[in-house]
Amino acid sequence: MPQHVPNTPVCRDCDDFPVVAITTGTRNSDGSRTTLRIACRACHGTGRTVRRSALVRAGR
Repeated sequence: MPQHVPNTPVCRDCDDFPVVAITTGTRNSDGSRTTLRIACRACHGTGRTVRRSALVRAGR
């Protein structure tokens, strides 16, 4: 039997990649690269268009 998957709308702006790491070009003292974590402005880093607290189940 097929499994039912909840329909959670994906953010149009980030396409479900809400946080990205961008290198600055400089290196730390241990040799690793310095990165910045940037979150999507539209979904605030959740990857979804609807916040979980806004979801309400309606019924009788």
